[in-house]
Amino acid sequence: MNVLILGSGGRECAIAKYLAASEGIERLYALPGNGGIAKYAECIPGSVMDKECVVRAAKEHGVGYVVVTPDDPLAIGMTDALESEGIPCFGPDRKAAQIEASKSFAKDLMKKYHIPTAAYEVFTDTEKAISYLGTQRMPIVIKADGLALGKGVIIAETLDEAEAAVRDMLEGGRFGESGRKVVIEEFLTGPEVTVLSFTDGKTVRPMVSSMDHKRAWDGDKGPNTGGMGVIAPNPYYTDEIADECMRTIFLPTIEAMRKEGSPFRGCLYFGLMLTPDGPKVIEYNSRFGDPETQTILPLLENDLLSVMRATTDGTLGDITLSFRKEASACVVLASGGYPSSYEKGKVIEIGDTPDAEVFVAGAKLDGGRLVTSGGRVLNVTATAPTLKEALDKAYMAIGSIHFDKMEYRKDIGKKALEA
Repeated sequence: MNVLILGSGGRECAIAKYLAASEGIERLYALPGNGGIAKYAECIPGSVMDKECVVRAAKEHGVGYVVVTPDDPLAIGMTDALESEGIPCFGPDRKAAQIEASKSFAKDLMKKYHIPTAAYEVFTDTEKAISYLGTQRMPIVIKADGLALGKGVIIAETLDEAEAAVRDMLEGGRFGESGRKVVIEEFLTGPEVTVLSFTDGKTVRPMVSSMDHKRAWDGDKGPNTGGMGVIAPNPYYTDEIADECMRTIFLPTIEAMRKEGSPFRGCLYFGLMLTPDGPKVIEYNSRFGDPETQTILPLLENDLLSVMRATTDGTLGDITLSFRKEASACVVLASGGYPSSYEKGKVIEIGDTPDAEVFVAGAKLDGGRLVTSGGRVLNVTATAPTLKEALDKAYMAIGSIHFDKMEYRKDIGKKALEA
C-alpha cells in the first residue's frame, strides 16, 4: 500500500520515521514534507489546505491511505474530501474536528454531558465580555475560539490584562477570525497532563501520558509557544488517576461525540489539569500533539500503521497498545526570537548523536544543506530507563548540533524530576 502523510513539521517527521518501518507500506509520501521527512518519504509539493491538490496528488501516486495530522486541514474537511473519493484516512471528519476547531463547541459538549472542565462563558460582544470579567476572580483565562497555532490562550493576572486581551481579540483582530468569539474560563490550578489517545469512535486506547512545556523561557516564563519540550510518562499521572480519567473524561467524551452524530476517529488529545477537585479538561485537540508525538512514538511497540488503520476500520477494540517501560524526553531547538519574529535560512550542522533521535521540524533542504525555515527547528528526543538518563542523553546530543541564534530551554523535565 502507498501511504501519504500531510504536514511539514517535527510531528510529521516522527510519524514518517515509524510508518517507514511498517512492512505494510510499499511507498511513503509526504505533502509537502520537509528536509528531514525526505529521509523517510518522497516529498510532494503542495498545500495541506488545498483539497483539490491533495486529492489529485493522492490519486496520481496511487495512495491507498492518507494520514491527516495538522489541525487546519482537519478543520476544513480534508478527511471528508479524500474519503468522498474513496481514499480512507487517519483523522476525524470536519464535524468531529470541531472539538478542537471551536473551543465553544468543546465547552458546550462538556457542559451537556457533564464532563469535568473549568467554568466558562462565551462572548462575541466586547462590552458584555468586559462586564462579565468584572464579576470574576483573577487570574482568568481568555481563549480565542478557533485555531491559533497553539498561541490563542492568554492567562490574565489582572483585570486590566484580561480586558486588554478581550479587546485585542474581539476588536483588534489579534487572531483573525479565530478570535472573533472568545471563551472566558475559570483559572484552574494543579499539574498539567497530556494524554494522546487512539479512538475509532467506540473504543479509546490511551497512549503514554506526557508533560508539555509551553512557555518560551526557563522557569516557565515568557510567551506561550507551540511547545518547547516534553517528557513522558508524566509522574503526576498515577494509575488511579488514569482510571478516573477513563471513567469520567475519556469514555464520556467518545460517547458524547457519538451521540452528537460526530463520532471521532483518529487521535484525540486530552489536555488535562489535575485540580484539587479531580481531573478536568483544559482542551481537546483533534490530532497528534507536537512535540508530544516526537516523545511518545519512540516508546510505542505496535506497528503504527496497523493501529491507525484500526481507528479507520472500527477495529481498535481488537488491538492492545504496548509501550516500552522507559522514559522519553524531547527538547525543542528554536530560532532566536521565536515565538515572535525570527530569521530564516541559517545553516544547520548536526554532528554525531548516537543516543538521541533528531526530528526535523522547521527546516528545508537548500542546495543539499539543511537550513532553518521555521520557529521550532529541530526536536531532540532520547529514551532511557529513567527520566534523568533520557534528559542527559537529549542535552548531550544538543551539544553536537548548531545553527546561528539557536535557542532552547535548559530546564525541560525539571518539575517532573522534582515530583
